[in-house]
Amino acid sequence: MIVSAKGAELFYSTRGKGPVCMVLSSIGTKPYERMMPAELSDRMKLVFVDLRGAGKSTGEVRDLTFDVLAADLEAIRADLGVERVSMLGHSILGVLAIEYARRSPTSVSHVITAGIPPRGNMKWLAEKATEFFAEDASEDRKRALRENLAKLPAHPPFSSVFLAHTPMRFFDAQADAASLFADAESKPEMLSHLTGDLTHAWDIREAADGLRAPIFLAQGRYDYVVPYILWDGIAENLPNATLQIFERSGHQPFFEEPKLFADNVMEWMARGR
Repeated sequence: MIVSAKGAELFYSTRGKGPVCMVLSSIGTKPYERMMPAELSDRMKLVFVDLRGAGKSTGEVRDLTFDVLAADLEAIRADLGVERVSMLGHSILGVLAIEYARRSPTSVSHVITAGIPPRGNMKWLAEKATEFFAEDASEDRKRALRENLAKLPAHPPFSSVFLAHTPMRFFDAQADAASLFADAESKPEMLSHLTGDLTHAWDIREAADGLRAPIFLAQGRYDYVVPYILWDGIAENLPNATLQIFERSGHQPFFEEPKLFADNVMEWMARGR
């Protein structure tokens, strides 16, 4: 489906029936359509949304602010003909899900995040991730990462570097990440904007009292990209936030523990949190 918004044509696809949950993507909808558990779309209508400037959506990446994002998602919500939606954002896209909910509190019932950092500062995050990997990862996992990195050519493309870091992203250090992201539409300008100007100064602790929607924080025990320990002392001090650690997951618990993820999300929503 295509929806017109100011300065962009926005693409979304749907799967399942029930209450609407928007799933944000900056790499095209196909990878998330593949990774989102059937157990979730059996009970919800998943709406996979390409951000403006990403995937099949048009528009300039540099125009994407939190306010523009909220207006874009409101246009899609109106096109769907529903009063309220829940949101699902993976990794840094969890920040966008939270900020839409902050700006449109009457439109968003719940926010589900997976692998989200509590701060958007990538330098800080990389340092913390490196420290945690050095302290916590097994020798086999460290060896797998070293071997992957050693195989990279000089000046490798981002996609190759991304796949080389599979031991940091998955519970299974030998996971076939290439097939999961085979049709990802990664645009350097989008990645740069998302992890730079848009979220660099973001900190969930700032203006936390403005977070009205309940937030489900799904973090993988073996996520060495966004370590779960970064949420220590933060999650419990947020209004209406639930932190769930998935013990056999890395950076994408919705894929690695699909039934457990879906069951936990649906139970959390049913509790009225």
